[in-house]
Amino acid sequence: MGIFEPYRAIGYITSGVPFSVQRLGTETFVTVSVGKAWQIYDCAKLTLVLAGPQLPKKIRALASHKVYTFAAFGTEIGLFKRAQQVATWSRHEEKVNSLLLFGDHILSLDIKGNAFIWAFKRVKGNLEPVGHIQLEDKFSPSCIMHPDTYLNKVIIGSQEGPLQLWNISTKKKLYEFKGWNSSVCCCVASPALDVVAVGCSDGMIHIHNMRYDEELVSFTHSTRGAVTALSFRTDGQPLLASGGSSGIISIWNLEKRRLQSVIREAHDGSIISLHFLANEPILMSSAADNSIKMWIFDTTDGDARLLRFRSGHSAPPRCIRFYGNGRYILSAGQDRAFRLFSVIQDQQSRELSQRHVTKRAKKLRSKEEEIKLKPVIAFDFAEIRERDWCNVVTCHMDTPRAYVWRLQNFVLGEHILTPSTDNQTPVKACAISACGNFAILGTEGGWIERFNLQSGISRGSYVDISEARQCAHDGEVVGVACDARNSIIISVGYQGDIKVWDFKGRELTSRWEVGCGVTKIVYHRTNGLLATVADDMVLRLFDVVALRLVRKFEGHSDRITDLCFSEDGKWLLSSSMDGSLRIWDVIFGRQIDALRVDVPITAVSLSPSMDIMATSHVDQNGVYLWANQAMFSGSSHIDFYGSGKEVRKVQMPSASSKEGSEEDESIRASGDPYQIEKAHPVPYPNLQMPNLITLSLLPRSQWQSLTNLDIIKLRNKPVEPPKKPEKAPFFLPSIPSLSGEILFQPNVAAINQEKKNKNNELMHNNKKIDLSSQFILLLQSCADTRNFSAFTDYIKSLSPSTLDVELRMLQIIDDEGLQNIDQRPELHSIGLLLDYFIHELSSRNNFEFIQAVIRLFLKIHGETVRHHSTLQDKAKRLLDVQSLVWQRVDAMFQSARCLVTFLSNSQF
Repeated sequence: MGIFEPYRAIGYITSGVPFSVQRLGTETFVTVSVGKAWQIYDCAKLTLVLAGPQLPKKIRALASHKVYTFAAFGTEIGLFKRAQQVATWSRHEEKVNSLLLFGDHILSLDIKGNAFIWAFKRVKGNLEPVGHIQLEDKFSPSCIMHPDTYLNKVIIGSQEGPLQLWNISTKKKLYEFKGWNSSVCCCVASPALDVVAVGCSDGMIHIHNMRYDEELVSFTHSTRGAVTALSFRTDGQPLLASGGSSGIISIWNLEKRRLQSVIREAHDGSIISLHFLANEPILMSSAADNSIKMWIFDTTDGDARLLRFRSGHSAPPRCIRFYGNGRYILSAGQDRAFRLFSVIQDQQSRELSQRHVTKRAKKLRSKEEEIKLKPVIAFDFAEIRERDWCNVVTCHMDTPRAYVWRLQNFVLGEHILTPSTDNQTPVKACAISACGNFAILGTEGGWIERFNLQSGISRGSYVDISEARQCAHDGEVVGVACDARNSIIISVGYQGDIKVWDFKGRELTSRWEVGCGVTKIVYHRTNGLLATVADDMVLRLFDVVALRLVRKFEGHSDRITDLCFSEDGKWLLSSSMDGSLRIWDVIFGRQIDALRVDVPITAVSLSPSMDIMATSHVDQNGVYLWANQAMFSGSSHIDFYGSGKEVRKVQMPSASSKEGSEEDESIRASGDPYQIEKAHPVPYPNLQMPNLITLSLLPRSQWQSLTNLDIIKLRNKPVEPPKKPEKAPFFLPSIPSLSGEILFQPNVAAINQEKKNKNNELMHNNKKIDLSSQFILLLQSCADTRNFSAFTDYIKSLSPSTLDVELRMLQIIDDEGLQNIDQRPELHSIGLLLDYFIHELSSRNNFEFIQAVIRLFLKIHGETVRHHSTLQDKAKRLLDVQSLVWQRVDAMFQSARCLVTFLSNSQF
């Protein structure tokens, strides 16, 4: 096990698989595919309500019915009841392309023309299909649908053009439609009987009467490409929606037989699915651009407007950074979108507005992609000024200016930062000062300039007079950074020259050479270390104050794509095109962990609390999250997790939970951390440090209640005595009585069993019975081995009231005349408890919990300890150990107070 383990993937909304819509009562749900998993959204607000498990292969088809979900992956079909997989059907030998819900059956169709019929309601003990249909060899199925009122009949379209009508009950082909000499891509039934709509690869839509094999009307898409999705409106309006590979949705009027409206730029990719909600003027669409949208037809001219949508990156992100104390992730993708993803709640994710892109695209009659800003190649932010003015600055591909964003309103700012150089070259690097007032830009031509973020006005440029071209660097500026006190600016050129500038005076103070070309830098403001990525794939760390090289890390075998520091500056994370991600310990100067994935990592970021790591990958539209196991397991010992130079092969995170047994799923669903830890224990070594104490990590209420049990009992004391029931429940047998009280009829079987138990007790009355509780037995066994860890775990699992009862069970009511401790076993157990307290205090483990238990113990058994000399000796040893430990703790706090006083009085 390594430091970081797969957690989950965010930013995935839907993939290129048609969705499945179902209605449960008054609510409508849509099931979509996200690669190897599926998700269910509530159509009321497009909120995620359920996510399925991770499957071995990518999903190729989906179907849903009430609480059941059917997913075809590879040659198999998974049957899921809610999120739990209950069966797997595997009779196909080829990949399954289509699934059709047919009453109480599911019809599956593979690419070779094999159709199987499955009865999912009788799945227990029956994993075999109830029917099989073999299509002809020269008939390659492309789609399947069921015409309304056609009993046991389906229509199958082919890539060759013809369509066939089959009876799945008799397994016979009833009729074959010749088609239109073009591949059939989709086929849907209309509200009118016997009428279907067929979409072809040549862009034609045919409205056909199946009973008489007659074409009623045909439409032609104005744009090139196949008709990939169709849907009829069912609320009384004669409209047909069609989508094509160009991303445009066309609305056709069937009565007037003409095009009524067009939703241009509905999606950035090919339309995958269209569906009109039942008896509602709402159209739902999904496409290959990783988005699902809902359109409502409520305008006066009958056109559709966007009602609600969920979307992610339609092209892979290239820059990611944690924002808002690790709650959000800023992501810039190749799709020209700048997005904010929520790590906690997916509904809070959104795209930052670029100010009326849709309106400007309509006015200029161009695509939205052409209106948007070019892809972001670098950005920086400062959270301290989020409420005052724009706090994010971005550099864009081949753009000689930088843009600012007001993240509080999720919108593009009003200022555009344009360097004042005569030679306008693209901006390549940017940085925001720690105070959030200034932005520093570096260009491809070597120019560095500082701007005020509030006004957008230039505040001067940085020029090296030794350069021939009167600029900062002789070549491209790879990166710029500012320290925490606004005293210096660090800039790095592509030629490998690092320069330090005076922030206010804009004068060059020092410079040094790396020795080779530099491609990327990252600066840590707290410790003043600058990490550089060179062409020789070596990471170099420079101390900016001392102006010298302090660390060098080697290990990557391909181009390094990104790197970042941890918040405390102790770790440096680097990713490479060789598929590896390596974690370097800056203090010890060595690699502590490395992992390798199948898809190379393009960007990496670590949350400020160091609990979550985010990565982006080549040709992947999502952002992948990794959990820090060293933090969540309660151990920070890196040697236990890392393995030096060994590189671990790990799977990438999925959009849903991992595979697991039914018991594991129920434990995870319960949300009980104690049950999860018990079912999946995480081992960690003993990290007891000298002169320090270790806490128990129990909830504060659990050990504080031990000291306040008397107050809690008094507060919970009943106000009134219990009342007699007025009437017994009807299902309990009772007998009449003269006093009016309810007397229950005795259980004859129970009385006989009680008599039998008494007889057995009389028969074995000569045998000695051990009535010791588990508390006493475990204490004695641990005292024999001098290892009290099992006893500590046991009493930590007890509730405060149960532990109080266990201690009171050892209380001696009358101990007059007893001089020998062996005459009363309670005194022996009390002595063992004192030995246990001495042992735990000496080892300084579970400190606050043991202190609370000792206080409760002395409150109950203080008088007993005072009256027996043997116990008094152990109590004196306990007092000595207690005093010694508290002296060390007090000395530690005194040292901490002195350190804080020194830092507060210093001039840093």
